[in-house]
Amino acid sequence: MSTADHGPTRSRAATEETSGARRDRERPPAPEPLPHPVVDNHCHLDIADGDWISTEQAIAAAAAVGVPRIVQIGCDLPGARWAVAAAAEHDALVAGVALHPNEAPRLAVAGELDAAIEEIERLATAHDKVRAIGETGLDRFRHAQSGSGEAGWAAQEESFRRHVDLAKRLDKTLVIHDREAHDDVLRVLDEEGAPERWVMHCFSGDDAFARRCLDRGAHLSFAGTVTFKNAAPLRNALAVTPRDRVLVETDAPYLTPTPHRGRPNASYLVPLTVRTMADVLGADLEELCRAIDANTETAFGGPW
Repeated sequence: MSTADHGPTRSRAATEETSGARRDRERPPAPEPLPHPVVDNHCHLDIADGDWISTEQAIAAAAAVGVPRIVQIGCDLPGARWAVAAAAEHDALVAGVALHPNEAPRLAVAGELDAAIEEIERLATAHDKVRAIGETGLDRFRHAQSGSGEAGWAAQEESFRRHVDLAKRLDKTLVIHDREAHDDVLRVLDEEGAPERWVMHCFSGDDAFARRCLDRGAHLSFAGTVTFKNAAPLRNALAVTPRDRVLVETDAPYLTPTPHRGRPNASYLVPLTVRTMADVLGADLEELCRAIDANTETAFGGPW
């Protein structure tokens, strides 16, 4: 499979809550380039938002502003297959493969969860550029909306535990999705034992929760949410994160940073988030970029 010959696996509209309001889907302009390269450690190039941009276009636009490498995350079976193929094809990419926690209840009801996790394991060993098991984890927010009850939550937790086991057995980085499930995520990690390398994707807690994750060895990844006006607790979390544990991501096409919140996100907008992070930390921008770049290689098992 060549990603050049295949379009997106799905659209953003199919994967998000909708308020009924019409979004501005015009792509934001490119920001000023960074003084040193950084990695977007969490992106969904396979999810379209309005006009589809090819993998080649997305990589080129990001590289032009100082984001020459991307971790492409697949969070269902089609996305995981796409991620492996894309990483094999493009030097700029490595891949993560997993079942998103919101996939697990649906698969369990269909009697397909075991087979799906077995395929994730096959994909995780299909190419040496698959560096991560993720995103996996727990999601109380969507669980409450789904009406899947105790069985749905049990499926999320079973899936998470089995992904933790995969990351440890295969020596891959564990990438965790945590939405309104802070205590549960740490409980499962404590019970299962965290792998050597793990990342809290799109960190969403406060400074106290940040310390609990850091004490267990996590890298904390900050997305465009850290730029939002209502995100003071998140900025407090960033402020207590040691310089050698901080990462940056887009979660594109979601979570576009200020001043373009709500519009389509892509890796080329990482500089907006990094500049906010430097302001919060009172850090020299180039020094912070160098730290993020080095941290990402540590977190994902070395350079590529």
